[in-house]
Amino acid sequence: MSAPHRVLISEKRVLKRIAALAREVDAWSRGKRVVVVGVLNGSILFLSDLVRRLHSPVALDCLAASSYGKARKSRGKVIFNRRLRLNVRGADVLLVDDILDTGRTLTALTRFLRRLGARRIEACVLLRKAVPHASGAFARFVGFDIPDRFVYGYGLDLAERFRNLRFIAYAPKIERKKRDR
Repeated sequence: MSAPHRVLISEKRVLKRIAALAREVDAWSRGKRVVVVGVLNGSILFLSDLVRRLHSPVALDCLAASSYGKARKSRGKVIFNRRLRLNVRGADVLLVDDILDTGRTLTALTRFLRRLGARRIEACVLLRKAVPHASGAFARFVGFDIPDRFVYGYGLDLAERFRNLRFIAYAPKIERKKRDR
């Protein structure tokens, strides 16, 4: 069974914006080494496309963290499922995530990286929802601002499906069910 996809952001727009984000990140890093930390699993496609466009020297690691699990709403608690392999003490860190929604995951990861001694931490997200974010949740680099709706595709999932879509989508039926509650 497949969801009736409605394209919110086309593949062409996504890739064009990622190229611009890479230029912004390169300007921020000024050619110095950056430790890029991706948040699994949703950011993986965005992360790979972004990193390939960076000209700054990059070290890459990933964390698995989520406040959603398999639900469509945040559970309110961030769960870490994987630890960093790289040492970030004294490093400039670019935290790459798929979406800034409640801000809980971004806030928790930023605190975690600070405790590990990162010198400078900036967040880069593909999507930022138009909702109030948790205190301290800020992304310096943002691909797209989107309305408050459940989206999937381009790495983001709908119950572990549709990550492989080349665009960002939403399902109108899901939207209607949400409004009817």
